[in-house]
Amino acid sequence: MSLADQAQNLFMRLQELHPDAECALVYNSPWQLLVATILSAQCTDKRVNLVTEGLFVLLPGPKEMAACPQGRLEALIRSTGFFRNKARNLIACAATVLERHAGQVPRSLEELVALPGVGRKTANVVLGNAFAIPGMVVDTHVKRLSRRFGWTRQTDPVKIEQELMRLLPRHCWTQAGHILIAHGREYCKAPVPHCSRCPLIDSCPRVGVERSY
Repeated sequence: MSLADQAQNLFMRLQELHPDAECALVYNSPWQLLVATILSAQCTDKRVNLVTEGLFVLLPGPKEMAACPQGRLEALIRSTGFFRNKARNLIACAATVLERHAGQVPRSLEELVALPGVGRKTANVVLGNAFAIPGMVVDTHVKRLSRRFGWTRQTDPVKIEQELMRLLPRHCWTQAGHILIAHGREYCKAPVPHCSRCPLIDSCPRVGVERSY
């Protein structure tokens, strides 16, 4: 059986185990998802949702964000961590969306990663969840699980993204991120996975194999 076949078979079991896996961030527009995803760097989704609940009332769109003084925005997002860099990037991102895209979040990876503070992970989150354009998100959970499953030996997120895109069908890319994140949070934790209670222990390539991660 090829690696692609093995990956797809395991992914089908992961889908059955986590049928309701979805984006945990709360948003009402592509712009709000973009903001929430930028804020989620080095921060939990739960904390981001607590912050954005009030933030999006005060600053619902790029026009309001671009006009917000940096000090005020820093105070609003302080609890998400790295608030100075995030505030600076959000204001610059909002200005760029207004100037280059008529206030609309762009729908291509190339245009998204050209925005201040937006990397491939953030861009793929927005593409997949706001626009239903398949995107393979590689965060710490996806990186950890894809290596434990033997789907990749890479450590660079971009290379991992490319390998996962070759292994899994395009229509699965967005959901793959949600499912792997859900499994990583519940069972395949860092640094020690909860293998003994994982329902997929019988088909996990990691079991019985010593590897260095």
